[in-house]
Amino acid sequence: MVHKYSRLILGIEFLVAAAVWLAASSVDDKFHLIACNVGQGDAILAVYGRTEILVDGGPDRKVLDCLGKYMPFWDRTIELVILTHPEKDHYGGLTDVFTRYHIDNFMFNDLQVSSPDYQALLSLVGGSVGRVIRPLKGQHLRLGLMSLDIENPDATPKTELNLYSVVAELRFGGFSSLLTGDIPNFTFGAKHHVQYIKVPHHGSKNGLTASLLEETTPDLAVISVGVNTYGHPSPETLKMLNEYGVKYLRTDQVGDVEIISDGKNWKVK
Repeated sequence: MVHKYSRLILGIEFLVAAAVWLAASSVDDKFHLIACNVGQGDAILAVYGRTEILVDGGPDRKVLDCLGKYMPFWDRTIELVILTHPEKDHYGGLTDVFTRYHIDNFMFNDLQVSSPDYQALLSLVGGSVGRVIRPLKGQHLRLGLMSLDIENPDATPKTELNLYSVVAELRFGGFSSLLTGDIPNFTFGAKHHVQYIKVPHHGSKNGLTASLLEETTPDLAVISVGVNTYGHPSPETLKMLNEYGVKYLRTDQVGDVEIISDGKNWKVK
């Protein structure tokens, strides 16, 4: 009986070890950028190896489905979470994320927002987050082979929350993406080519501008959007993208939008 019990324990240990080895070996050497289909909201996940960056958490717990799909089941740490600005369609799902994952670094604006949901999120920060980072234009962060340049906000006081949106250029080798939150009328003021742009404010007519398209000349634009009463994405924004010859994909039409890159070439999965 003892020998049978020992063999059973050894068998279970072998199966567990095999499962862990298979999970670890499934991590590839490509960069993945996923616009998660979270409905009317934003959640963008960047993955390289065992390192993840999550930009916004969507309006509710749907973001967990995206994390479960694209992160290894054994990986319970997210190296960086960025909240672009404190509106619920961007922070609503982060409460569940912070409850289920350890967050090494959390970047968010120090803004006074009285919403009980937002206060509940902030109450989790102390126990779930290793370090808090306040965004400011000019900051540069590097996580493995992924790098981030913060392009907004600057130190100038703003009149509305959307103007505080964290705008970040995320790069992996020669692949560059511009993540824009809900920023209205953002421009660099100079040529600044990127391959990928997250269309600001779910395609609102006062988000994306012709000036930004002329500066960045993106190959692909992604619109994170769901059923809504705001008219997102606006006909004006879609027309502008067509006029500039920019291919666009909408999460409400195609679901998750995943980009895969080796740092030189990239493709839409």
